[in-house]
Amino acid sequence: MTEQRRCAWCNTKNPKYVEYHDAEWGKPDFSDKHLYEMLILESFQAGLSWECVLNKREAFRRAYCGFDIDFVCHFSDDKISKLKEDKGIIRNKRKIDASIKNSKIFKAILLEYGSFYSYLRSFVGDQIIYESDKTKSELSDAISRDLISRGMSFVGSTVIYSYLQAVGFIYSHEPECFLYKSGE
Repeated sequence: MTEQRRCAWCNTKNPKYVEYHDAEWGKPDFSDKHLYEMLILESFQAGLSWECVLNKREAFRRAYCGFDIDFVCHFSDDKISKLKEDKGIIRNKRKIDASIKNSKIFKAILLEYGSFYSYLRSFVGDQIIYESDKTKSELSDAISRDLISRGMSFVGSTVIYSYLQAVGFIYSHEPECFLYKSGE
């Protein structure tokens, strides 16, 4: 039996990565809970591989109270100190501090727009963008600039582009991948 071809970035020796590629990456999920979780995880990816973050996803879910934004926005100094010692997650002090600050800004955006999906749609509209072989675009530049102007960190254009791919605003399965669609 021939194994299905996947995007070149997918490490087929890692079952978590294969499952993520096949069942989640690029599939639209615009619930605030998912958009929030993915933004926090993508911000931890900065300078690392997505596989590293994905392998620690369950530990992140535990450490970040199931990505319940209300809990995260109210993490005490003691809880934040414990995060910085948690060997299950990425213990980068700057990224952890940014994740708390970014959570508060995400919540402010929810209050302003009614949902994070509505915020993102103010840039994207109702379309799904079909493209591959990019790491950033004018769209990710614009969203990144806006989030940074609001005070977020670790949300550069490349991180935001990756985020938009992950949650389904940009569909980027490679032409050789069994999940490829051109959007035409």
